[in-house]
Amino acid sequence: MEMFLMGLCVSVFGLAVAAVAFGAATRAEAPAPVVQPAIAAPKEAPARFFSDGVVPAVPAVRPQIPIEVLLQQIENHVRLEQAVAESFLEFPTHAVLHSKTTSALVN
Repeated sequence: MEMFLMGLCVSVFGLAVAAVAFGAATRAEAPAPVVQPAIAAPKEAPARFFSDGVVPAVPAVRPQIPIEVLLQQIENHVRLEQAVAESFLEFPTHAVLHSKTTSALVN
């Protein structure tokens, strides 16, 4: 009976701590004060960041590459990767596994 009462007291205490923590976490922030002190207007400073004299640069136009050229590069890359995989399966070594690829499509 004493063990049961002790467990009950600890459980109630834990529930109370959890409720206080939840209440503190969900409490709304205090509202900002209604009266604001008067702020003197700063003197007119010359614009430095957003200048009227600066003309935005026009992005360079990329030349359009035909889709056939891209497909040919991808096919070549796939053929090279398959050849490397086949050579590794024929003679697996640490050097072949970690060798650099000759493909132009490298991450």
